[in-house]
Parts: sequence; C-alpha cells; structure tokens
Amino acid sequence: MKPIPDTLKSAIGQRVDLIDTPALVIDLDAMERNIQRMADFARKHQVRWRPHAKMHKSAALALQMQRAGAQGVCVQKVSEAEALADGGVTDIAITNEVVAMPKLQRAARLAARLAAQGGRLAIAVDHAEGIARLADAMAQHGSDAGIDVLVEIDVGQGRCGVPPGEAAVALAQAVAQHGRLRFAGLQAYHGRAQHMASTVGRRSAIADVVAAARHTRQLIEDAGLPVPLVTGSGTGTLVHEAASGVFGELQAGSFLFMDADYARNEREPAQPQFEHAAFIKTQVISVHEGHAVCDAGHKSHAIDSGLPTVALLSPDYALRYANAGDEHGLLYAQGPQARLPGLGQMLWLIPGHCDPTVNLYDFMIGVRGGLLDGVVERIIRVDARGALT
Repeated sequence: MKPIPDTLKSAIGQRVDLIDTPALVIDLDAMERNIQRMADFARKHQVRWRPHAKMHKSAALALQMQRAGAQGVCVQKVSEAEALADGGVTDIAITNEVVAMPKLQRAARLAARLAAQGGRLAIAVDHAEGIARLADAMAQHGSDAGIDVLVEIDVGQGRCGVPPGEAAVALAQAVAQHGRLRFAGLQAYHGRAQHMASTVGRRSAIADVVAAARHTRQLIEDAGLPVPLVTGSGTGTLVHEAASGVFGELQAGSFLFMDADYARNEREPAQPQFEHAAFIKTQVISVHEGHAVCDAGHKSHAIDSGLPTVALLSPDYALRYANAGDEHGLLYAQGPQARLPGLGQMLWLIPGHCDPTVNLYDFMIGVRGGLLDGVVERIIRVDARGALT
C-alpha cells in the first residue's frame, strides 16, 4: 500500500487555494450528500445498493458507503477485489468474467480469505467452461465456504453475457452441480443505456432489460432453482431498475462523484439530485490575446467521454476548455462579455469520465467547506489504481 507523501499529509488543515496543481480534489460535503441521497433512495424502494468501486477504487470510500447502508462493492478485476480486501472490505462482487486459471486461483484464495472474515466473494460467469475452471480453482485453492456465482445475461450491452432465456438456465444448472459454487442469481447490466441522453431512450431500454431479466428468472425457477437476486443498474437508469420489482440490487457507482458526461443527460424527475463532487484543480500558467493555458492536460483527466467543463465561474469568466496535449489545456472565453483568466488564477474542471480519471491518481484530496473557501480535511488513497488483472 503506497504511503501518503509528507507533502500531502502537511496539506491537511490548509486552505483549498494552497493545493498544488493539477490535483484531483473531492468536495466532501457534496460527496456525502450524494451518499445520503443514494441511501435514502435505496431504502425508499427497498432495494440493496452495491456501489461499483471501479469508479473510486478506494477502500476508505467503500467502507464509508457501507456505514451509510451499502451492501458491499462491485469491482471488475480480481486485483481490484484484492486491493479493496486489503483495505478492509469483505463483501465484494466481481461483476465480470474471469477465465485465466492464475486469476481464478487468486479469486479462490480471496474467497477463502473473505469467508474466514465473515465476508463473501461473488463472480460473474457466461460460459460452461468458465464455470468448470472456477470449480477447479475452488477445489484447489478455495475453502468449503465456497463462492457466489452470478450468471450474466446480455441485456443490451453487447459485451459479455449469454442471451436471456434457456442459455442462462443451463449455466445456472451447471453452477449448482459444483459443491463449492453457489448460484447467487443473475447479473443484468446495460452499460450503454446509462449514457443515453434522453429519458425516453433510457426508459425504453431498461423496459427491455427488465422483461429479459424477469423472463430468465422465471425459466430458472421453473427448472427448480431459486434465483436469490437480480443485480445490475447504473447511475443513469437506477430509477427504472429500482421500480421494476425484478431488480433487488443496484450497482450504480458514478453517483458518488458525477462527471460531465452524466451531467449532459436529461435527468429523470424521480432520480436523486446528485452533485458534482470530483474536480481537477488547475492553474493558469500562460495568457495570450485570444486564449489562456492551464496545467491540466490529458495526464490529469480522461477524455474518452469528452473534454472537461470549467466549473464555479461567474458569467464574466465563462470559459471553454480545449485539448492542448498531455500537460496543457487551452481556455477560451465564451461569449462577447467573457474575459480570460489571469496568470496564476486557479480553476476547477469537471472531468468528462470520472472512472478513468481517478485511475490517473494515487491520492484524492478531500476538502471540507467548499472549493472556494474550504480546507483540506483528508487524503484518500486510490488503493486499486492500475489494478488491471
């Protein structure tokens, strides 16, 4: 576990304007309001919430959400699960297929370790061979406590998962044949639907998801196997899965920080009002007649979902961020009355996609009291940064 540098430790208690740039800064007040709104939403709809930790990659934040009522965490990689387990998280679901035997052996050892702590590990499957390999790994390296297995169905993502229906029944039956494997339910996640711009489009997409999950669940139950859980959903569509009567668990993760891409979506009236909580602090390092330059380029934020937006500006400083390479960002005045920022001025960027942006940093700086007048309260380690295997 990477130690917190002395330079960051000494920042605790300092004013926000003294944070060096570029830096990933978390507005703790906004983040905690997001957590409370998610907890209230799940409680109201009587569903569990298992936030996806591939977004924040932090054991401390995972445990903070568990204290607020979260079931545990989702991850995508075995190494993410290992990193969070090292930080004290004991209820982990790998919502992804794992087929390489070295990874499966690590997963089996982790399942045994978590079970010994009173926790549990779950993993997704979509192929009979994957189930056989997992059973073999559990026989070699697991424990009698076993591992939870989710059969993944492809409900529109076009990525992993078997088609809804009979193919999933066969996999559920295959899981049930192995003593150390527990059929734990269905994984049904439509990732592309999270980023559909219109409420109408998202509503229609998730109606198909719910129908496919309901049909598949019924077929498995008709075959004599109980289906303990249907899990999935994300920040963009959680309203619909929560109201479906089919999904028992929501895997939304981006709600914690919210990014510019999610902010561009038309908001569902019933969705909680999640706030931006993750920002890139940057500084103007050069000023010219038609543009200014800041010190936050590609190495400080992901651009797969678009460029960042500039936040917390008064109308006379409306700015557009433009691509200027790895280390720089270009800033242009937006509108005839807008002015460029001055040399040395601090600015706040909302990243286009929070997940890969967080993965660029070893630590996040938590600020209490707002980004303009607050102080640094805590340093949050990104435990699973670079956890790709």
